Amino acid sequence: MSNAVAAMRQNYLFLLFFVTFLRKIYAWDKPCLTRQANTSYVCVCSATYCDEVTREKPKLGTFYTYTTTQDGLRFEKSFNLLTQYVDDSSEAAYGDCNILEVDPYTRYQTIEGFGGAVTDSAGINWKSLKDLRLRKNLVESYFGRSGIGYNMIRVPVGGCDFSTRPYAYNELPVNDAKLGNFSLAFEDYEFKIPLIQEAMKTSLEPIHLVASTWSPPLWMKDPSEISGLNRLREQFYQTYADYHLKFIQKYAEKDIPIWAVTTTNEPLSGIMSLGHNNGLGWTTKGMGKWIANNLGPTLRKSPFNVKILVGDDMRFTVPLWFNTVLDDTPEALDFIDGIAVHFYYDDTNPPSLLNEPLQKYPGKFVIYTEACNGIQTTPPVLLGSWERAIKYLKNIIEDLNYNVVGWIDWNMCLNSEGGPNYISNFVDSPIIVFPERGEFIKQPMFYALGHISKFFTRGSQRIEINRQKCCNVDNVAVVTPDDTIVVVLYNGDNKHIEISIKLGDGIAAVVLPPNSIVTVELPNFV
Repeated sequence: MSNAVAAMRQNYLFLLFFVTFLRKIYAWDKPCLTRQANTSYVCVCSATYCDEVTREKPKLGTFYTYTTTQDGLRFEKSFNLLTQYVDDSSEAAYGDCNILEVDPYTRYQTIEGFGGAVTDSAGINWKSLKDLRLRKNLVESYFGRSGIGYNMIRVPVGGCDFSTRPYAYNELPVNDAKLGNFSLAFEDYEFKIPLIQEAMKTSLEPIHLVASTWSPPLWMKDPSEISGLNRLREQFYQTYADYHLKFIQKYAEKDIPIWAVTTTNEPLSGIMSLGHNNGLGWTTKGMGKWIANNLGPTLRKSPFNVKILVGDDMRFTVPLWFNTVLDDTPEALDFIDGIAVHFYYDDTNPPSLLNEPLQKYPGKFVIYTEACNGIQTTPPVLLGSWERAIKYLKNIIEDLNYNVVGWIDWNMCLNSEGGPNYISNFVDSPIIVFPERGEFIKQPMFYALGHISKFFTRGSQRIEINRQKCCNVDNVAVVTPDDTIVVVLYNGDNKHIEISIKLGDGIAAVVLPPNSIVTVELPNFV
């Protein structure tokens, strides 16, 4: 018997007593106030009640599980004892899926974080909740100790479709190359900045903000249209770089540091005229030249330590916005820190595309900066959809297993229509607000995100699992900065599945309910 396993047994009675004692003197998690909707349930939050879950650090010989199911469990927490591994060639004792063996010594990418976007619409919906306690509950749900641990935010530079109007900064005077009239918009001061500041006050760690421009002022573009086929006029290449710097400066004046900027949201839309969204098209040569000669030097010479993320487009465009850009302009590599990816159409494109930027340039990273369900569907908001939650979860697990360092959702909250959106491009959101009822609801998507975001804290490293597929169980694992092992499991079957997670000489025996997400956390004792 190993020393570690012996210690587990010695601590057994003490741990049972200790946990029982704690349960008597501390207030524990608030359960979800469920309301049945569609294929699952939503959780209802009011000014006076909102479900909460606290994360417990497991002691030697123990582990915790957190379970969410289609039939209504939400972060159901369970305290458990590890058992000793017995060498059995049949492995029958360890469940019908055998063993998932985690290897904390084989490590991959370091996790940057998870989050959502503060658009104009998100800020409008948050402020539509008139009771300040209800607003606080929403922010706490995402960023607080009892929430799901968000530590990243994406913010539009100017307007996007999730605004009530098309706009940019410094729209007048026309051809103002020195941006002498640059100022933030009403929407920044009234909606985006207040929500970001509240998140910063609530978050357990510094929030890293990613800023993305949809469209600069029309006079910078040829033709001067908010959407459709267009390009940046070359005489304004430096002006567009200065445009980003001025935005960074203005937010810094509000004590909001920008962690990274992307090189324009979905530039493919401005090449192929995809939809009516605000956009700016690029050629790969143009983008490379702008990064190497304008954006890169401008930001590096500034007092701000801001990363540059190329792409900010769908997975299938990764080779275009990284490999081809660098083939055209190799010197741009000196300024590119990573590549930003959106999750749309991922189910038709191989995840191996995510590794292309890393194979030749291992110092770079890949991060997801936008995702949403309900796009171009009727209805866009599908309250209680379990299927949409699982689409999120499976995508995140897949992305992490292909070395992605973080995942940022789209609008943090929307109304029941999926807006506002000035071009009626309504979509779904993990939180939907009902100001007329004085409540907001948390969708199954919220909990799917939280099963990873709450536990895969910044600085965690993905580790090896000896079987990436176990029956119908998707999985991913990390070792956290607290030196715990976290494994996320998804059971898509309509039956219980037994899983045994092996770490050294210890076994965490876990029963996965039908159609469930389970996060397992155990101490790293090897």
